[in-house]
Amino acid sequence: MSITLTRDQEAWLEAHVATGEFASVEEAARLLIDQRIAELATVYEDDMAWAKPLVDEARAAVARGDVLTLDEHRARNAARLAALRG
Repeated sequence: MSITLTRDQEAWLEAHVATGEFASVEEAARLLIDQRIAELATVYEDDMAWAKPLVDEARAAVARGDVLTLDEHRARNAARLAALRG
């Protein structure tokens, strides 16, 4: 596979190679692509299991009636803003 870089990309990579951050433009490109793949993998492979307790907690609050109407929410925020403004 061959990849064509833009002039700006190539200049950026060459500048970082010149500082010693990377051994070569090819190494820099591989490392940067690997980093981006790892970032995307965390997004696409996230099963959202961490959110389940939060959703369960919110559902329990709704079942208890521990909620605000939209009008109550707006009134509370308006009062808070008024207090901050003095």
